[in-house]
Amino acid sequence: MPPIPPPRAEGFTTTTNVPLYWCAYGGQGAAPLLLLHGGPGAHHDYLLPQMLRLAQSPRGDQRDLLFYDQRGGGRSRSDSRDKEGHVTWETHVADLERVIAELRPEPLTVVGYSWGGLLALLYAREAAAGRVQPAPTRMVLIDPAPVARRWREQFEREFARRQAGPEVQSLREELAASGLRERDMDAYRHRSFELSVAGYFANPRAARDLTPFRVTGRIQQSVWESLGDYDLLADAAFQRIDAPILIVHGRQDPIPLQSSQECASALHATLVVIDQCGHVPYVEQPDALFGAIEEFLARS
Repeated sequence: MPPIPPPRAEGFTTTTNVPLYWCAYGGQGAAPLLLLHGGPGAHHDYLLPQMLRLAQSPRGDQRDLLFYDQRGGGRSRSDSRDKEGHVTWETHVADLERVIAELRPEPLTVVGYSWGGLLALLYAREAAAGRVQPAPTRMVLIDPAPVARRWREQFEREFARRQAGPEVQSLREELAASGLRERDMDAYRHRSFELSVAGYFANPRAARDLTPFRVTGRIQQSVWESLGDYDLLADAAFQRIDAPILIVHGRQDPIPLQSSQECASALHATLVVIDQCGHVPYVEQPDALFGAIEEFLARS
């Protein structure tokens, strides 16, 4: 896997309640894309370097790619719980509104991955209800987190089943017998990370090509608890989202495909299902993913 290059620009927001780290890649001011990482409680790095492919359009134009670490994760994580506060989905939506106002990605094209896809939908719903602005001009949702609690529960059961299954167990036994822990602790930790996320992949061995990341558990728990027994499909403001939307979903994703199917149906979105692909298409099937995104961006 190639190294992650340094960003073109970086800094910390000054208008959010706590400083949030942001960085930019690609060509300044040209067709910007605002990318939202997953989690909650993770950080932008694990989208790299693969997602940097979006910085170059098929026509050769340079796009401006904007990333930020959401509150409580990565370089936006405070050492003080009191300063960070109780983080909810509303917190993340409010942060996103301020990030947009400060970084000014115009027109507003949001690319959300996993939890970032659900965050994009929550923000768009609040915009449709008139509670935040501006509304997204268009959105790309890559394997978005479930849009209702019932599918979140299905995902949790399926991911646990895969992690306990024979294929991942065999990989754990290989690692235990390899002697890697005694020979190279850093390599052992990296391999242990791969096994901790193997259930997300159609081929668990493909996890080796994912940049390692950490999730702040208390942030993740706080945000999911704040959503309660949620169901965006039953929300009137959600139904009023009218931006062009592309949803890409791996057929072998532990997140139920039905979540993306019903979301696409409700919002009249384009749905692309990628075969032989789990939850991380930018690693497992990058050509299919980026081909679908480029086609959508060209016509929307």
